[in-house]
Amino acid sequence: MLPGKSDSKTEGRTSKRKFRRGFKEVLRREEVIEYWDILIENGNGESERVFSDIERNLIKSEAPIKFERKKIAPGIIKGLIGESRDFILVRAKGFRLKPYQIFINVRDYGRNLQVSWFLTYRYPLLRALMYLIFPFLAPASKFIERLDLFNLQDLRAFASVCHISTINAVENLMIDLDQDTSKINRKTKGFLGIG
Repeated sequence: MLPGKSDSKTEGRTSKRKFRRGFKEVLRREEVIEYWDILIENGNGESERVFSDIERNLIKSEAPIKFERKKIAPGIIKGLIGESRDFILVRAKGFRLKPYQIFINVRDYGRNLQVSWFLTYRYPLLRALMYLIFPFLAPASKFIERLDLFNLQDLRAFASVCHISTINAVENLMIDLDQDTSKINRKTKGFLGIG
């Protein structure tokens, strides 16, 4: 099987996971289990500012996370022709949350600025192979491990730190653009329902 290809169907929204190819990352499929986005009118040209604010907010949170900004391509061919987007890739420090990561993106969209983040889940390699060979062994919920109360609390805190960091950066830009921040929909979509 080629990198970036999957022979099994996935449920729900999907993202793709990274493979290293030069200076860019190429993604392969993984489940999006929580997401949030906003389109800021007349925000074009402010992506670097918002990225920097988000990174600063993540650092100030002092949460047990690690993050880096990466150029990510949706596939090998698109990566070769230069199609990629900047993301902040955030991971929690901790063994049980290793399959979870958050992709934060800020990009111009016409005269507007789109800001979004995606919490993704990827099965650990051995479990993914086992489910590929024996699909009847897959749990009813394909995207979430059986987390105990403490791990679920950590996952919610991890996603919340990223969400609050992003919301604060968006609010700062909207205030400078003389826009009403009370119109921001702070509720995320997915099984955590942060907001």
